[in-house]
Amino acid sequence: MTITFDKLRLMQGEFTLSADLEIEEGHKVALLGPSGGGKSTLLSALAGFKTPQSGRILWRGDDITGTHPARRPVTLLFQDHNLFPHLTAAQNIGLGLRPDLRLSGAEHATVERALARVGLDALGAKRPAELSGGQQQRVAIARALLRDKPVLMLDEPFAALGPALKLEMLDLVAEITEAARATLLMVTHQPEDAIRISDQTLLIAEGKAHPPVDTKTLMADPPEVLQRYLGRPPS
Repeated sequence: MTITFDKLRLMQGEFTLSADLEIEEGHKVALLGPSGGGKSTLLSALAGFKTPQSGRILWRGDDITGTHPARRPVTLLFQDHNLFPHLTAAQNIGLGLRPDLRLSGAEHATVERALARVGLDALGAKRPAELSGGQQQRVAIARALLRDKPVLMLDEPFAALGPALKLEMLDLVAEITEAARATLLMVTHQPEDAIRISDQTLLIAEGKAHPPVDTKTLMADPPEVLQRYLGRPPS
């Protein structure tokens, strides 16, 4: 069972990105490459927010290229996490179950379990402004997980966090996605983040998304384009 980019071609202004590859379910995949290389563009296409100029996107063999974003098997979490400031943490999480927040008793209990799972069980009544950056990120992660989609996509979600908190969030995401048996796709500019959380890395550079390969193998013997990005002299 796979995500397939079948001869995909994406354009944004004069920029073109091509992708012809498969991602097997259950992997934690880092998307790594230079700024402006197309990492976020590829996730947006998979989420249904960007229409390809040609090619197809397949999920488990079914063509979802024209499927509405709400019906795709993915959740996309951005760096700014899009919490509503007038809602409590519990209400923001509840949006993952019902956009109108008319939750049943069972659904309220589900929200409480989600809060506990990300270590915020005592903070459900707090609004985003009353939470730290890391706590806000935990709320966004809990909401994304409640959407119960098999693919979780993170677009540089921890770039604004300090080193210690970022490591904590990376470990939390890894733990939760493994427990849910979800596929993780995470955009990052930091090779150390890719090494910590991903078993595979998908290099995106020079207008092409390359097939995913084992992360440690890639970092041990990076191709020239990755060596330039990492600032290493060519071997």
